[in-house]
Amino acid sequence: MIIKKIYNHKHIKKIHTPVYPAPILASFPSPASDYIDLSLDLNQLLIKNNPATFFAYAKGESMIPNGIHDGDLLIIDRSIIAKNNDIVIASLHGELIVKKLGVIDGKKYLIPGNPKYKPINIESIPNFEVWGIVTYSIHSLN
Repeated sequence: MIIKKIYNHKHIKKIHTPVYPAPILASFPSPASDYIDLSLDLNQLLIKNNPATFFAYAKGESMIPNGIHDGDLLIIDRSIIAKNNDIVIASLHGELIVKKLGVIDGKKYLIPGNPKYKPINIESIPNFEVWGIVTYSIHSLN
């Protein structure tokens, strides 16, 4: 899965959106609560380190089993140190890709979620770099 466009979140206007004050049940309906005027800033909720956070769009199907679909908006934090099983944005041969960082038989790999794709052994790749950690993937349900 390849990353399309990269956006710095600082250029996006903060929007405070109303939030329903109680969790919405996914089982059977319950009586509605009175509306309480709460608001939520998605930047504040989804971004932990402003200067190190960027947005990018995912392209491809290799990470669908990991919850990343073609066209998803990814939130990427460059200040987090990558560890095993993190979903990372990596620079590979001059291109940014999104994969899971993992270990197979004691060697480090970039692992796709889709079994149609093969893991990439990163130990022998010169200039390999983890560029950031995907903290959120936002996609439409329609």
